[in-house]
Amino acid sequence: MRENDPLMAGLVPEPDRHVRMLLESGRPNAAGLAFRRLVADGANHVDGRWDSSVVLVHRAYLAWRLDRIPLALDLVAEGWTVLDVDRPQGGSAAQAMGMLGDLLQAVGHHDAARELITQSVQVARRCGAPEILAHCLEREANCWQLRAMEANGAADECFRTALELFDEALSLASPGQIRNRVQAGSARALAALGHVAEAESRAVQALTASEEAEDRYTSAIANWVLAEIRRHQHRLAEARTFASRAVETAEWIRDTRLRTRFSLALTTICRELDDPVGEAAALRSLVAASRTAMRVLQVGLGQALEQRRVAIQAQRQESAAQQDACRDPLTGLLNRRGVEHRASAADQAAVRWLVVMDVDNFKKINDAAGHTAGDAVLQEVARLLRRECRSDDLVCRWAGDEFLVLLADREQAPGPGGPELAERIRAAVETHDWTPQVGSRTRPPTVSVGVAIGPTHFVPLFAAADRALYRAKHAGRNRVEVESDRAFPPAQT
Repeated sequence: MRENDPLMAGLVPEPDRHVRMLLESGRPNAAGLAFRRLVADGANHVDGRWDSSVVLVHRAYLAWRLDRIPLALDLVAEGWTVLDVDRPQGGSAAQAMGMLGDLLQAVGHHDAARELITQSVQVARRCGAPEILAHCLEREANCWQLRAMEANGAADECFRTALELFDEALSLASPGQIRNRVQAGSARALAALGHVAEAESRAVQALTASEEAEDRYTSAIANWVLAEIRRHQHRLAEARTFASRAVETAEWIRDTRLRTRFSLALTTICRELDDPVGEAAALRSLVAASRTAMRVLQVGLGQALEQRRVAIQAQRQESAAQQDACRDPLTGLLNRRGVEHRASAADQAAVRWLVVMDVDNFKKINDAAGHTAGDAVLQEVARLLRRECRSDDLVCRWAGDEFLVLLADREQAPGPGGPELAERIRAAVETHDWTPQVGSRTRPPTVSVGVAIGPTHFVPLFAAADRALYRAKHAGRNRVEVESDRAFPPAQT
């Protein structure tokens, strides 16, 4: 298989590019396996030789295409956080912003997507890298084409703007994937503006080059454009053939947006051709793609994206204020020293819960799957804890496979109490897919949890929660136990 994205070759590591190449060549199962290995090595770990914002957003794109929506959410939020959007500069920043815009476009946040993509073009113009600018221009032109399809009376104006951007990109792009995509996209604008002969010429060139390069994405676009051209030429049988190829290719590369758009076009063509069998098949494809899109929307990615970005940004600001000695290098959580430094401040709270947990039979996981897998389990448990807890809760890796959560004052800020949060964490670990970390033959991890409530100082509060954890372990593991309020001496003043 040929390298089909030389531009990304200079911006992301080889394993990331390999996953994308497998996706673009229509091998989603192989891409999924390769991505799992990448995730097992730490999805948010970026070698210092690479720009972290580009790599993280690129991995978010891969996770999105592989239906790993929660992981895509974490990665894109982290990538957005490390990107300096107030003073972006350089080709890496332009690429990262452009890819962020693509992901926002995918979840229907078109205004925010256009703003980011337009800004990426401005950054690319300043950095003086023609290939990167061509890539960013192609994204902006596609935004205008999408706007044209939604516009009522201003569609031609939108298509003309798109064509100007495509033509500028063509003047910059060297032969390769970006140039092929620009040709395919510009053919759509030309066809919409009535320049059918030139549109067909560009679409055929893009199709030939993309098939030779095994670039299925561009091939799908080119087939769709040719289908639209044949339809307006009233050559409906040929239009159906091209549209069918576009749908099959979009399904093959797992691109729901393209599959939805192309299935709708194929449905219209089959109806005009009086082909009820073909129309029914196209409708089934459209419904399947719509269901996938609806599932993604139900995850609430668009709204959660901004919330998650703000939460991660707050965590990063908090992290920057802490000394390295107060952070656990494996999970990124506070370590024992860090939580003890902050315990005196926590002692001022009127009411607080303390949750202590550890991973059941962790030694067996290490023995069966290896210490690397054990480390990956601890990292994933830490990620699940951060997901389930509020940003102002104190989350800590206490020692080994033991974790601790000191909840913020729930009287001042409503939220789940200690037992509710503990059960939510326990259930999240139990129902999580642990295959990427431990494989399919090792028993997946669970956690036992002990909970205690103040008011009291940290040390007796911890002792009480630890007693509850001990009971949970001896009662069969994978359960929550709560220490009674009567187990505490009176709070000191």
